[in-house]
Amino acid sequence: METPPRPPACTKQGHQKPLDSKDDNTEKHCPVTVNPWHMKKAFKVMNELRSQNLLCDVTIVAEDMEISAHRVVLAACSPYFHAMFTGEMSESRAKRVRIKEVDGWTLRMLIDYVYTAEIQVTEENVQVLLPAAGLLQLQDVKKTCCEFLESQLHPVNCLGIRAFADMHACTDLLNKANTYAEQHFADVVLSEEFLNLGIEQVCSLISSDKLTISSEEKVFEAVIAWVNHDKDVRQEFMARLMEHVRLPLLPREYLVQRVEEEALVKNSSACKDYLIEAMKYHLLPTEQRILMKSVRTRLRTPMNLPKLMVVVGGQAPKAIRSVECYDFKEERWHQVAELPSRRCRAGMVYMAGLVFAVGGFNGSLRVRTVDSYDPVKDQWTSVANMRDRRSTLGAAVLNGLLYAVGGFDGSTGLSSVEAYNIKSNEWFHVAPMNTRRSSVGVAVVGGLLYAVGGYDGASRQCLSTVECYSATANEWTYIAEMSTRRSGAGVGVLNNLLYAVGGHDGPLVRKSVEVYDPATNTWRQVADMNMCRRNAGVCAVNGLLYVVGGDDGSCNLASVEYYNPTTDKWTVVSSCMSTGRSYAGVTVIDKPL
Repeated sequence: METPPRPPACTKQGHQKPLDSKDDNTEKHCPVTVNPWHMKKAFKVMNELRSQNLLCDVTIVAEDMEISAHRVVLAACSPYFHAMFTGEMSESRAKRVRIKEVDGWTLRMLIDYVYTAEIQVTEENVQVLLPAAGLLQLQDVKKTCCEFLESQLHPVNCLGIRAFADMHACTDLLNKANTYAEQHFADVVLSEEFLNLGIEQVCSLISSDKLTISSEEKVFEAVIAWVNHDKDVRQEFMARLMEHVRLPLLPREYLVQRVEEEALVKNSSACKDYLIEAMKYHLLPTEQRILMKSVRTRLRTPMNLPKLMVVVGGQAPKAIRSVECYDFKEERWHQVAELPSRRCRAGMVYMAGLVFAVGGFNGSLRVRTVDSYDPVKDQWTSVANMRDRRSTLGAAVLNGLLYAVGGFDGSTGLSSVEAYNIKSNEWFHVAPMNTRRSSVGVAVVGGLLYAVGGYDGASRQCLSTVECYSATANEWTYIAEMSTRRSGAGVGVLNNLLYAVGGHDGPLVRKSVEVYDPATNTWRQVADMNMCRRNAGVCAVNGLLYVVGGDDGSCNLASVEYYNPTTDKWTVVSSCMSTGRSYAGVTVIDKPL
């Protein structure tokens, strides 16, 4: 008798095994094979058929461009086309379908994407590509456009990107652009986009608790700049705007010297009321201030961006091109793009998202040249030259202008001062100081520019005198002198106080530090540094004052130390620079995204 054939492993005798059965033995003997290339190959063939106009059953028309395609492919990938071809619309049976809302080139790109899953988003096409992808409901393309725009966020364009995201319901991009504007407020308000905002948008921005600002001065100055941009129309909005400026948080001398003297404030009774509120706040004892509750007495609570300290050029022992950064979060140093040419004894500032290296000495000449560094692109670019050659100058930013103060031109110390307008890429002279000052320390507090100590070539002595500049009056005025002569002192600002760190008087290199309070026009001593330093860089980060490099009279230093005003103590940072350097430019920037 013949033996009957054995049934297959995945059936029982006499009937087929249900496909959804959970029999482990079945799964074990009948694995499902998936070919990962099948879909890709199928779409490749369909695209080839389309390119040869084979089996195409619809022509998509935009402007004067005609694109052959397959309904089933378009419907499978785009909900827009799916609704068009499977519903009751007249286009469901039409051989030719006109799309009026999208230009021909953009539509071709998106239909190419449907077949190939490939798209190239650029600065030139993103503004038409994103709304077109939204119309065709190609969410992956829309998401790619949003990610591209997020990668392009910059102080000069973030407000425009924010408005664009709002218009096209890109919620995530809208939130990120808004957060970026809050975190880079000081640079954003220098842009044309800010000056062209409407009143509602300005109020929304300046009322945010999340603004990252060194002082409420930034908000006040931004309001004045916005109103003055179209003064005849906008001055009627002053009271609405000042409601969101937290005047009580400003230093008293700034309220008196700047806010009270501003014509736009004088011409508004409501603005005067806000100023009186701020003055009353300052007259109250500290413990009673917490009882005076209003939105204007509430501290802003920004989400601080991670910071980098940038150390540019310097002497080691000759002028060098090296640039290195300290990452405060990672507590380590790394190199970035070198300067285009050797530079030491330069001025250094961070403005509009860029680092500016101003003037200095290239090893043989005092220079007028200025280079700017873009941290996002990691590259240096030259901008307009200064009017004068300057090394050992001071540099600072006041009211959106970069000031180059004093210095040495190769033959004499300078009292002259010039300012740079980033928008026009031009330098112009302002009132000179009362004293020639090379190796001068410069900083801004309370809306005034301070020039601290330095060396007077005429009298051949290191200086203890200090003077301050009012941009409104275009005038320099002497203030209280330091207790000691300091040339090559590091100067920095912390909590609206001005610090003069180290420096030298002749051969004597100092480790002493003194601090100036503008409210009382007095200097006082604080704790000495751990090391004697002159020609060091100084910057303030997260409530601490950092002093970088310099020399001690015999050698260049690679070490860094910081001062904590709460404990009145200096602490040496465990990680040193790769190169000991003096006369380097030092500033703090936001870590690039």
